[in-house]
Amino acid sequence: MDEKKQKPQFQIVTGKSTTHGAYHTGVLNLSNLSALWVNKDQAKIDLGLIHAKSALERGIKFTTNKDEVDGELYWVVWVAVDRNEHGPYYAGVAACPMIVNKETRKGWKNLAHHVNRMDDALKRKIRLDELDQQEKKQLKDFLIKHDPSMWENSTVELKTLLAE
Repeated sequence: MDEKKQKPQFQIVTGKSTTHGAYHTGVLNLSNLSALWVNKDQAKIDLGLIHAKSALERGIKFTTNKDEVDGELYWVVWVAVDRNEHGPYYAGVAACPMIVNKETRKGWKNLAHHVNRMDDALKRKIRLDELDQQEKKQLKDFLIKHDPSMWENSTVELKTLLAE
């Protein structure tokens, strides 16, 4: 058994469809979706974010009132991966905020906004305008380091937004 701890990976497009004609119409296929969180210090893949069971969210009581929480700002970034003629690439990338105070075990997030941003990523849209420069740099550096060829295959729109 390999004793090295494997680093989390983005889920890669398999080429196999899990839908069968009109039978599954309207069903979301999450097999090409991954999630990571970004703050001013780092970016990290955490697939638990897809089901609101990430390491950041465990044990946190969330509220819809942002004023009730004084904590650290994290960005949940939804990343959809697809293939083009050059290979896999970051097709849809969308971010939404979440505030977590680990000491008081309280947090804030707007669930509807998270769902809408996840949907944007699945629809191959780039929605990163709310991130500041440092957060964009963290995300860009992470995506490049994670897979340089996927970054190279990605759209000019993504590269431009993260270069600002």
